[in-house]
Amino acid sequence: MNEIPVYLFTGFMDSGKTTLVKETLFDDGFTEGGRSVVICCEDGDVEYDEEELKKINARLVMVENEEDFTEEFLNKVQAEYLPEQVFIEYNGTWGMGTLMDMELPKHWVIVQQLATVDATTFDMYLANMRTMVMEQLFQADVVIFNRCDDSTDKGKCRRNVKAQNRKAQLVFEREDGSLDERPEELPFDLSADVIEITDADYAIWYMDCMDNPKKYEGKKVSFLALVYNPEKLKKGVFVPGRFAMTCCIEDVTFIGFKCKYADEDKIPHKSWINITAEVHVEFAREYKGKGPVLYPVSIEPAEKPEDELVYFS
Repeated sequence: MNEIPVYLFTGFMDSGKTTLVKETLFDDGFTEGGRSVVICCEDGDVEYDEEELKKINARLVMVENEEDFTEEFLNKVQAEYLPEQVFIEYNGTWGMGTLMDMELPKHWVIVQQLATVDATTFDMYLANMRTMVMEQLFQADVVIFNRCDDSTDKGKCRRNVKAQNRKAQLVFEREDGSLDERPEELPFDLSADVIEITDADYAIWYMDCMDNPKKYEGKKVSFLALVYNPEKLKKGVFVPGRFAMTCCIEDVTFIGFKCKYADEDKIPHKSWINITAEVHVEFAREYKGKGPVLYPVSIEPAEKPEDELVYFS
């Protein structure tokens, strides 16, 4: 038997999941000739028309309570409907572990996870339910920010998602469904002879430089850094960077860049420096491909800052 593709849709209620599932289902040819099952785990403002679903050989199965969303329940769906593809609209208030930790029916394979976000409420949810919000986006292949307008801070949205989920593709849509193609504004001057990166902007710069390294080819940058230079590191290389809080105080990670410097043994491990360096895009094993490599122009000792952490938001 061939594998049965499962398309998983996550996000908070009223973030546009049902609309996205319906658009996917009714795309020309997407469900043509195959039996589909839609497992809906919450009632939102937008509803499914079961008669319309039947026209494309799709059936709707509702599950209201998290405790009912079990391996036994999914196996019953498989036995009753014999689907050739499955669409799961997951409840935004349920723990993702409920689904991710269970054994799916035989041949079911999650092939794509799409998450929807209402851009108008994203900041509010981040401020009040950050962990719950990010859990919905943590493993998504595509994150769709809908209902964007000219006040939507696309850079902030991107940083918050990418801090947790680097592989995610981000899509920004306006209220009418068209793509929001406004460029993301950066809080530092890319045209300066030396780009000054403040503590407040370090995580923003790190994310942009890692995602768009060619933008920084040949440019000089200056920033305060904590040195990662253990003895086991390859000679002629050290890593200047900062500890960043990605989600909560329990979720802190070091983010830095490969830096080639012949006198790296003169820079103590875990010391603080002010570094000005030129950026070049090169293949690096550490990046598993091409990425930004720093070549110092100047390095000066520095004092430890009052707040050693940097932040993505």
